Amino acid sequence: MQTIYIDVLLTLNIYVNFFLLRITARLTHSPLKAGRCILAAAYGSLYSLTIILPEMPTPLSVAVKLFAACTMSAIAFGYRSRRLFILNTAAFFAANFVLAGTVYAVYTWLSPESVHFANGSFYIDLSLIVLIVTTAVMYLAVYVFRLLTDSTADRGTYSVTIRKGRETVRLSGLADTGNSLVDFFTGAPVIICGSGSFSEMPRTRLIPCGTVSGNGLLPVFKPDEVVITDCTSGETKPVTAVIGIGESGENAVFNPKILN
Repeated sequence: MQTIYIDVLLTLNIYVNFFLLRITARLTHSPLKAGRCILAAAYGSLYSLTIILPEMPTPLSVAVKLFAACTMSAIAFGYRSRRLFILNTAAFFAANFVLAGTVYAVYTWLSPESVHFANGSFYIDLSLIVLIVTTAVMYLAVYVFRLLTDSTADRGTYSVTIRKGRETVRLSGLADTGNSLVDFFTGAPVIICGSGSFSEMPRTRLIPCGTVSGNGLLPVFKPDEVVITDCTSGETKPVTAVIGIGESGENAVFNPKILN
């Protein structure tokens, strides 16, 4: 039986988990702070110790993996809504499943001596350079995929419904990839509305922003609810965002990535 070094096992899984979480954030367009990502990756690496346990039944192994995905998703992305939690957990679990399936396929076909696979976890005795190159290629592939799919996003006609307290406003929505503003404090994307969109101006705070005319500060506030409706298909989608007060006329300008 191959010798397994616990320090190498944990380090390997911290590294892999970190990139799987980054891939998940890229797939779901979820904000992910480096500190939370590292913490979740380190926590998730502890589950790799199941490789040294007796062989578990497949349902139990899957259940452990699913529990690990749920808790790691909560640590990394927080719990902002049930929909986002399920989306991030499913994407992370799927990324793990694809990676584990690929490793198991290599293990089955080639039976390399450097790979040990058990209880849904794997141990690879390979060089750091190979590990870096492999994970970098995976991340680059996801990045290119998202870049291509985002660039072909539907730029149809939308309406944006914003609720804050007792006031609810409905504005024409404008999907604009040029709006890449993100709230520094929450990591949420910013939807820019005109200053006259609200009869009672909510309490705001300022975030830095850059425009073609220079840099400045943009007033933003956190709404109670935001729903974007595709007027062509009639599909509605609740989104997590903050509202910025700027020069957008009667439109609510948002990045189409928020719909993915």
